[in-house]
Amino acid sequence: MSPHAHDLAVELDGVGYRYPGHSETVLTDVSLAVETGEIVTIIGPSGAGKTTLLSLLDGRLRGWDGAVRVNGIDLSSRHPPTRRQRVQTGFVFQNFALVERRSVRENVLNGRLGRMSVGRSVLGRFSTADEHAVETAIADVGLKDVEDRRVDGLSGGQRQRVAVARCLAQEPDLILADEPINNLDPQSSKDVLGALARITQARGSTLLFTSHQPDVALSIATRVLGLKAGGLVLDSPACEVTDITLADVYDNEDFSAPNTLRLVV
Repeated sequence: MSPHAHDLAVELDGVGYRYPGHSETVLTDVSLAVETGEIVTIIGPSGAGKTTLLSLLDGRLRGWDGAVRVNGIDLSSRHPPTRRQRVQTGFVFQNFALVERRSVRENVLNGRLGRMSVGRSVLGRFSTADEHAVETAIADVGLKDVEDRRVDGLSGGQRQRVAVARCLAQEPDLILADEPINNLDPQSSKDVLGALARITQARGSTLLFTSHQPDVALSIATRVLGLKAGGLVLDSPACEVTDITLADVYDNEDFSAPNTLRLVV
């Protein structure tokens, strides 16, 4: 590991992974470092290993090779992170993962459970600090006017904002987002991702997110990681990525052709 690991939110050294019972390698010899405060997008074709990489950083996978450090703490390939370690990393899912029949506020309150004692979390006894964190998160994503509405009555963009607010209420140092705009229309995609990046910067956190929409992702991220067939094939400042770069990551797909996403630099 790097001697300056305390300045890094994420550090991987020679990481490899295959799912139990499968012979195919999903991640192959991945090494990278992400500094605290960076906004990084991970791009690549379907099956490239993007979701697997985020799941590994979230502490949900076992049995990987190599070394992984998240928020200054070495992860074990054999044992799950402790409750104290897990709360430092937040996750935004592409399918929202909300309790649809509950209100916005109730869903965002769930983001505080990891920061409570087991007893208080079971009883649902939220402190003043918990309430303040929830109110701040709801306001940050612009949902104050609907905080008492059930989420099943909201638009897709609003539901994803609820998911983002729930993550923010956790007050994580590292935010991982797996295709957070995958189910949204173009304008909602820009709004949600823009809000997530802006809030991350304001809070001094670090953001890693995957995306199948390079044009939107690259307008938000400061850095781009490209995965292909489980290997890291691109690590570049976002401002230096071109259509040619993207075509290489996406198996020579023509990004200048009609009906495809085009990056203007």
